[in-house]
Amino acid sequence: MNVPNLDELRSTVSRLIDESSEDMIAAAKSVYAMPETGFNEHKTSRFAQKKLQQLNLTVETGIAITGLKAVIEGNKPGPTIAVIAELDALRVPSHPGADSNSGAAHACGHHVQIGALLGVATALVNPEVKHSISGNVVFILTPAEEFIDIEERLVRRKNGEIEFLSGKQEMIRLGAFDGIDMAMMIHASNDDGKGTFTVGGTTNAHVTHQVRYMGKSAHAGGAPHKGINALQAAMIANAAINTQRETLPEDYVARVHGIISSGGTSVNAVPDEVLYEGRVRAGSIDALRLVEEKVINCYKAGALAMGATVEIQRVAGYHPLTQSDTMEKIFIESTNQLFKQHPVISEPRDRNYGGSTDMGDLSKIMPVIHPYTKSASGIGHGEDYIIEDYNTAVVSSAKAMAATVLTLLHDDGLKAKETLNKFQPYFSPSQYVKYQRERFTTTIYRSE
Repeated sequence: MNVPNLDELRSTVSRLIDESSEDMIAAAKSVYAMPETGFNEHKTSRFAQKKLQQLNLTVETGIAITGLKAVIEGNKPGPTIAVIAELDALRVPSHPGADSNSGAAHACGHHVQIGALLGVATALVNPEVKHSISGNVVFILTPAEEFIDIEERLVRRKNGEIEFLSGKQEMIRLGAFDGIDMAMMIHASNDDGKGTFTVGGTTNAHVTHQVRYMGKSAHAGGAPHKGINALQAAMIANAAINTQRETLPEDYVARVHGIISSGGTSVNAVPDEVLYEGRVRAGSIDALRLVEEKVINCYKAGALAMGATVEIQRVAGYHPLTQSDTMEKIFIESTNQLFKQHPVISEPRDRNYGGSTDMGDLSKIMPVIHPYTKSASGIGHGEDYIIEDYNTAVVSSAKAMAATVLTLLHDDGLKAKETLNKFQPYFSPSQYVKYQRERFTTTIYRSE
């Protein structure tokens, strides 16, 4: 069999994806209609499994509860590239696509990632294309990218179902990424920029706190002076956090936010136990530590002011995203060549919009890219976030990723090998797991 040149391969995968575009978009819309939160994506996982199996791929299931993995082996040995999609939804009950029972909704566009991944698999499983690559392509569908439902996940952690609270973190721990050299995915965006795609930039690191204030119950009308109001302790802490905001340097890109998950049980009883769930974000782990120290002091101040006790459970969160310069250049070149109208905008390396992703954790172990495609309207994680352009979000994204994979694994995987030679990992997988374990701590502060 003659090996086609790279331009011919790109043209072939573009045609194959176009031919399956209706099915890809239908698959994305089917996932949209079955939103499920992290580690609960059982229907979504079974749906994606069936679709991959229809391509005659062997699918490994049950990784980190609902995660999936399938492999296409090239004609020759070479590097292994992961194409990733995320299975989970958020809880946004007011979203038009929300599940009436759970409140889960695809208000972040993960459903289109699944359609795009299926498009890449459809193209690369083609015998002519598969014969032309040196290396392997692994399709990984990860659970629980949205770092929510912390109480529920901590119960699962206690029960031994999971150890880390996000899908990629847990799949790293379980070895699902062992033997994979680099990874990519494309996320939908509501950005109003000029390009169809953007690539580059970074994200925030974060850590989560489960802050439990413990006071003393008493009759709220008859003897409030005999109680210790845990709710007021939490409110004082929150006010103290707000006073700290002007002290946070702008280059930290710091974000501090939280919710009260439990604020008492009876309005006529002084609240004796309150749970505040806080999150701290910053552009680097060092900045995160400095902001977190201020916030923890605020938690303690609330307890001290009211004479309460506070238990602060620290939950390991995400690392900043570091994207591979080499992979970015290949993505830009491959995508611009494919679409001919230069649709890719390159962001500065330090551009940070404030959000977080567990793709950042993976980027500390292997080269990754995490481009965005302009295809949505509304505000991310909001009730009005809707995919407006499925053709771009699903079909164009699939073409861009497939073309990038081909460029990396063509010509004996030369570009992929160059990428790996330039990459210096921050962690080995075992070092990463050890570090994340050490980020889980519980401290108790008793006011005196």
